[in-house]
Amino acid sequence: MLAKRIIPCLDIRNGQTVKGINFVNIQEVGDPVELGAKYAADGADELVFLDITATHEGRKTFVELVKRIAAHLNIPFTVGGGISELSDAEKLLSAGADKISINSSAVRNPKLIDDLALNFGSQFVVVAIDARGDEKNHWTVTVNGGRIPTEKELFSWAKEAEDRGAGEILFTSMNHDGTKNGFANEQLAQMADSLKIPIIASGGAGAKEHFTDVFTKGKADAGLAASIFHYNEIPIPELKNYLKENGIIVR
Repeated sequence: MLAKRIIPCLDIRNGQTVKGINFVNIQEVGDPVELGAKYAADGADELVFLDITATHEGRKTFVELVKRIAAHLNIPFTVGGGISELSDAEKLLSAGADKISINSSAVRNPKLIDDLALNFGSQFVVVAIDARGDEKNHWTVTVNGGRIPTEKELFSWAKEAEDRGAGEILFTSMNHDGTKNGFANEQLAQMADSLKIPIIASGGAGAKEHFTDVFTKGKADAGLAASIFHYNEIPIPELKNYLKENGIIVR
């Protein structure tokens, strides 16, 4: 069994790490370079930085920030937000990012996954999927930070992303996001059974046992969270010790 990964996620707006609930009540929680270095020192396996207000005007600022992050980090990190063409990805990878994450742009133009995988290699391409489930367990893929539903269905879209060359899937359950009641383990397990590539689980982390569950019941390869780390509700060393005590292999 491969070691499971713990991944803090940092949402970036105007060069600062921010945290909100469904994009409202957004508060600044610190400098992304400092926070990233702290998480790396605490034992995080990887980091994800998302430019949540990614526009072409802001892209240049983000590239500069990625260079600063890369200079202070000794663990792999993924960047996402506003990547809609090869040149966007190239700039971020050249600035020092280890992987790039695409979401809405992949839904709107699935061929972007093929192009990125072909040009940079599958290991650099993370396809993020935000989906919302109904009472019949039909999961609709959404875009624009979960605001707009699409025609795509979660499991078939994840399979298509894999077939097109995605190296990993980052699945956020909009039903669980911000609830702190645990991850979407049933859906994660279903996805894990149908895909060969690693799955990063996002949405719902609120307690240490949620991570044990996501790695056993949910069969996820990595657990991603934001506020529990930003507000030091669950320190990473404490979480990793807890997982080891519960028989989960972590790095």
